[in-house]
Amino acid sequence: MRIAVKWNPSIAAGNPSLNRASPNGYVEMSEENIVYIGSKPVMNYCLAVLTSLQGEGSRVALKARGRAISTAVDVAEVTKSRFMRDLSVEKIEIGTEELESAEGGTRNVSTITIVLKKE
Repeated sequence: MRIAVKWNPSIAAGNPSLNRASPNGYVEMSEENIVYIGSKPVMNYCLAVLTSLQGEGSRVALKARGRAISTAVDVAEVTKSRFMRDLSVEKIEIGTEELESAEGGTRNVSTITIVLKKE
């Protein structure tokens, strides 16, 4: 699945998933499907994972940070156990991001990326 977005140098700076702009001013993003996890119910994200895997892609990445990390783990496990028995966890990456707080300082927020692969 390819997604074309309008080229914006400030967004593209330092983002490895973006390639160079084409002559028409658009850039193609990577082929990996990404589901960003937030505060919605787990089943909403399970449906998003299943929908992502229906197309050409055999991988989907779940990305979450902060309190949503536990939801991302739940989405991966529920999708594997209830909906797609041939789904496996290919890779798990954890990290920390520095975000600016409302008070003007910075705070650390934990992040996780779970890559699921259809076998």
